[in-house]
Amino acid sequence: MSVVNAVNPVTDQEEQIQDLFQRVKALEAAAPGDRLTLGVMSGNLDYTMAAFIISLGAVAYDMEVDLFFTFWATAALRDPKKRPPKNFLDRMFGWMLPKGTGQLPISKMQMGGVGPQMIKYVMKKNGAKSLDELIQDAGDFGVRIHVCEMSMDIMGLKKEEMIDYPYLDYVGVGTFLSLVQDSKSTWFL
Repeated sequence: MSVVNAVNPVTDQEEQIQDLFQRVKALEAAAPGDRLTLGVMSGNLDYTMAAFIISLGAVAYDMEVDLFFTFWATAALRDPKKRPPKNFLDRMFGWMLPKGTGQLPISKMQMGGVGPQMIKYVMKKNGAKSLDELIQDAGDFGVRIHVCEMSMDIMGLKKEEMIDYPYLDYVGVGTFLSLVQDSKSTWFL
């Protein structure tokens, strides 16, 4: 007479379910935080506005938001009223770059320079917030802005000429990479 090793199907299923629960727990523990990181490279009004609109939308869904401003985008964070001392080359870059949000070009339909004024008029007419208002809202809701120090050095920008913003710091690319690693989603604008 042969003995058959009977497997208890109920116990086997319970073990599989427990194994699945443990695997899901491990995946959740290793998953990135509920964070959105945006790399903002463009110095255009529409791209910069999109970064802040997306940021505010993410905050509305209880996400943490980090913006990494690099290269041409850094000019959007200049305060036109601040004029720190600079050497000749840095002053030349300063003359060529927009001095804050009010001078940002748009990415399409410049129309001899009147394109940005036209889009601002249409936005106001339709009740859309200005870039300055979006930046204010982002600060009120805790959106963090990290400015690339290397980009600032290359463009001759100084910390003393940047906007007053409650969550603004100056970092290297390593910080950006760390933010990306801890984010559920990362976009570049």
